[in-house]
Amino acid sequence: MSAPKTDIEKQERRHKGPLIGMGLGVAFAALLLFAFITWLAYNGNEPEDADVKIDGRTGEREVIDE
Repeated sequence: MSAPKTDIEKQERRHKGPLIGMGLGVAFAALLLFAFITWLAYNGNEPEDADVKIDGRTGEREVIDE
């Protein structure tokens, strides 16, 4: 069954606020996602001591001379 009275203009006016709120929520979530990805890319996954290597047999630290 369909609604007996449909007034599209009236429904647009009534739903304008919630639609704007949902749009702002999606925009805020997208901004947070962009900030998180930027933060992850900035921090990276670089080793702290690039000049030190751990020997797999003994577990001792070895200094790499370049």
